[in-house]
Amino acid sequence: MKRGLAGVVLAAFAVLTSTGSSWVSTVAAAETHQIPIARYAYVPATMTVHLGDVVTWTNQDEASHDVAGGTFRSPMLATGQSWSFTFTQPGTFDYICSVHPDMRAKIVVLANETTAAPPPPVQQQPVVQQPAPTTTISPAPPTATSTSAVAAVAAPRPTSSALPPMLLLAGLVAAVTTLCLLMISSRPDRT
Repeated sequence: MKRGLAGVVLAAFAVLTSTGSSWVSTVAAAETHQIPIARYAYVPATMTVHLGDVVTWTNQDEASHDVAGGTFRSPMLATGQSWSFTFTQPGTFDYICSVHPDMRAKIVVLANETTAAPPPPVQQQPVVQQPAPTTTISPAPPTATSTSAVAAVAAPRPTSSALPPMLLLAGLVAAVTTLCLLMISSRPDRT
């Protein structure tokens, strides 16, 4: 029974690690950004981040402040206190301090690109085709040479199938929990 459970756990871990490379890169790509609150202002007043990034506000004023946006709201922050928020939706998020409404700022959240950008339009020009086994050469742009056109056709663009960070987190928690249970169940009986 223990060997069967161990095999299942190892198989699940292998699947998570082999197919999870794009998951790991998505989470690893997330950054943490700092916004100090000083002299009754958020510095900078406008910040651009990417989907999944974390923004941390730290109050450096003697007065208490908060961060109040449409979809998020911090508790009141005393001097030296911080609060973080992970942006999971793209868009522009305006926020203020509810105690000092003249303190205004915004966060611009850019969507992560999961597919390659479409290639620029190609003008139709005759291309000299050299004999090659079943290789199709597409017309090259006016500034490109025919060898770069062949390379662009021959190498398909990779696509990323990134999963949401919360799904990755849930999978990792399940894997760690399963591993802990496996370790506990593999201990010798004390009877």
